[in-house]
Amino acid sequence: MIYSYTKARSKNLITSELKLLFIFFFITIIMLLMTYLFLTYKNYSFKQEHIDIEKSKSDLNISLNKMNSDIKFIEKQVFVSKNIFTKNTILKDSITNMFDLVPDRITLSEAKLLKNGLILYGITPNKDVYNFMLQAPLRSIFHRTYSSFYPSENGWLSFVSKNYIDEDEIIEEEK
Repeated sequence: MIYSYTKARSKNLITSELKLLFIFFFITIIMLLMTYLFLTYKNYSFKQEHIDIEKSKSDLNISLNKMNSDIKFIEKQVFVSKNIFTKNTILKDSITNMFDLVPDRITLSEAKLLKNGLILYGITPNKDVYNFMLQAPLRSIFHRTYSSFYPSENGWLSFVSKNYIDEDEIIEEEK
């Protein structure tokens, strides 16, 4: 006996709605899994970048310390060079002033600069010219002055003048 005009359908355990639900769940799980993998990769990438940045930071600190030491060395060299330049300028001026002291009638053959003195070798027409024109200015500059005269072949006198500054008196003058 058949009570229905339609033929009975077979019933499945998994319906089309349930299939659709499983597909959505599957897509959601895959999306979550891909998001997890993406975030894990980004986390690893950020850690690697952090390690690289720390390494470059330490390299830069080392380079900065080296540059600072180089700058200090260069500043010391500049100070030394300025000091040498100043001393050379003073020495040049002193030598120029010393040769300006020598009158035209006296001829110098040699001049030796010492740490605390000056030795002059030269020729003068006579002792009076030497005493009045050269020894007087030398005595105003130096504390001790010694002169020796020797007859020369041309009738003039050769002289050796040794002039010294006492360092004890220099220290007292500076105070």
